[in-house]
Amino acid sequence: MSAGPITVPWLKQNVPAMLQAWWPGEEGGHAIADVLFGDVNPAGRLPHTVYASEQQVPPLDEYDISKGFTYMYLDGTPLYAFGHGLSYTSFNYSNLRLDTKRLSADDTLTVSIDVQNTGKRAGDEVAQLYVREVNPVVKRPAKELRGFQRVTLAPGEKRTLTFTLPAAKLAYWDESAHAFVVNPGAFDILVGASSDDIRETARIHVSR
Repeated sequence: MSAGPITVPWLKQNVPAMLQAWWPGEEGGHAIADVLFGDVNPAGRLPHTVYASEQQVPPLDEYDISKGFTYMYLDGTPLYAFGHGLSYTSFNYSNLRLDTKRLSADDTLTVSIDVQNTGKRAGDEVAQLYVREVNPVVKRPAKELRGFQRVTLAPGEKRTLTFTLPAAKLAYWDESAHAFVVNPGAFDILVGASSDDIRETARIHVSR
């Protein structure tokens, strides 16, 4: 139990799983017991990056997020990635589909993916949609979360999840124009179980 990211490389190297309970309150004991004894199949996902060491963390007086902050600009491999989480079952991703591979800055992209519970227990999966500009003209994130869906699946059950992605979500703040701008060019669409566990990818092109 803790309030935020901690440096725990020993745990990563020596234990197969760790339950992060934050500060759960007076019912926390029951919730933790339910997960540890398998009465509940957990599906929580990390809302932040757990850095591998304090050397990965920029100085506290640095306010430029692009200087190594968060999963978007982290230099190196994290201990536990943004969006990471475990389950008592397993999930397979397949058949990524886009309704178009070319769109303008005013269009909307529809992304579909099939997710199947391939284990022996019912469970929840949190499918995450990320985007990445292939050849940015300014420094852009390695990937950016642009959608997620939590789905409950019985053993063997498969379901199609659909994400709606407006092209405006591909924009960045142009300091010279004082406006959000979508650059024409290629963007990668990435869907997976966390920011470092991408299962399916596709590429689109944005025109002017």
